[in-house]
Amino acid sequence: MSVSPKLRVEPTPLTSSPKKTYVLDTNVLLHDPNAITAFNEHHVVIPMTVLEELDDIKDRRDKTVSREARIAINLIEKIVEGATPAELQAGVEIPGSSVSGPLGNLSVYADQIIDDDSDVPFLSVKEAHSNDNRIINVALRLQAAAEDSFVCLVTKDINMRIKAKGSGLLHVEDYRRDKVLDDIDLLARGWTRITGDFWSGVAEVETLREGDTTLYRVPREVLPEAYPNQFIYDEQEFIACVKRMDSEHLYLRVEDRHHLMNRQFWGLTPRNLEQAMAMALLDDSNIDMTVLTGPAGSGKTLIALAYGLHAILEGGKYSKLIVARSTPPIAEDIGFLPGTEEEKMAPWLAAFDDNLEILHGADESTSGSIDYVKERANIQFKSLNFMRGRSFNNAYIIIDEAQGLTQFQLKSIISRVGSDSKIVVLGNLAQIDNKYISPLSSGLTYLVEKSKAYAHAGIMTIGGIVRSRLAAFAEEQL
Repeated sequence: MSVSPKLRVEPTPLTSSPKKTYVLDTNVLLHDPNAITAFNEHHVVIPMTVLEELDDIKDRRDKTVSREARIAINLIEKIVEGATPAELQAGVEIPGSSVSGPLGNLSVYADQIIDDDSDVPFLSVKEAHSNDNRIINVALRLQAAAEDSFVCLVTKDINMRIKAKGSGLLHVEDYRRDKVLDDIDLLARGWTRITGDFWSGVAEVETLREGDTTLYRVPREVLPEAYPNQFIYDEQEFIACVKRMDSEHLYLRVEDRHHLMNRQFWGLTPRNLEQAMAMALLDDSNIDMTVLTGPAGSGKTLIALAYGLHAILEGGKYSKLIVARSTPPIAEDIGFLPGTEEEKMAPWLAAFDDNLEILHGADESTSGSIDYVKERANIQFKSLNFMRGRSFNNAYIIIDEAQGLTQFQLKSIISRVGSDSKIVVLGNLAQIDNKYISPLSSGLTYLVEKSKAYAHAGIMTIGGIVRSRLAAFAEEQL
């Protein structure tokens, strides 16, 4: 029996090109299936191990990651379609737009047949993290083949970044395309507090009348960072909302604090100013999407649910209330659970039942009231994994626990919202369970920053723990 000689893979020389080379990990393509196009004119390398992992993931029951894996595979296939093996190893041009031009090139590296008979640092592939090691080995080989070139491994796995640096790789990065902020403290809050008297800093103001609303036009330089539907308040009880803006002026609608603090939805009144401002955004018919962020116990879910019941049962604005969240990995396919879709989702949406109990706790029969409201308001519990591809018209939609979603996932959900509908996105950036998502890369952060300039969106960060004094202690001290 003859033994075939061991194949040897020679890295593509990089010294002839000033382009940077980026080796992508699998989690980057799952986080953003279009990540291949994010590196401008540079060279993108996909190790064969990454393709194998995508192939395995695309058939998983978890429809969220399997869908992203298929999108990434289809994009790669579209780029390399028709290329010869030699062209694929050297790099195939990534097509761009007529404005941007080509976006660099893409190559596939056959890392499974890398051998260890060289002076290049080499990680063993005979252990549990062999796939990670194979991908790191690709970057190490490319770095050794062209010492003067920039070769970078891009991965969202923190431990893999540490391993790569410890193995001698000079450049290792997290995927940063989706990071819209350098510091999470810079995240838009939906409100700004002015020290002293707001009007003392305004040199000129003009009063306008639009229908039943009085607007105050002030120069843009008074609040250069302002955005639509942002609230402004000072230490003198002044409160206003930026209703619209142009290149030179802001148009403010002055709010009455007493009216804000006494607004009521389904028997619920605000317990602090931020809750009151959030309720005003929800009740604004010109706003199609409201994003509420804040710590646990700040009242986000309770306010969103109370307004939904008020709008449907008292206002007749919508025909149904849809509550949705992403199911955890342990529930990759809720189809294995018994019961209807609502019953299958119940374990992960118990918070809404808790809030319904708060709203109806004083009723003679709390459980009877809750069942009645669920039927009258046509409350439907959905898994986000099963919402894609659908269209929701004349609906009030609540997306819970959005901090663990990527920007791609949130976009695919929000694009499902049909006519005459309103969507409310809830999240707490301090409670992210996804190991590849940080507050800066969360889809919720991306949504807040991208939608703040949209005239039909409102954002509000609600501070202050109102659940209990113990909850406040846990959030602040534990």
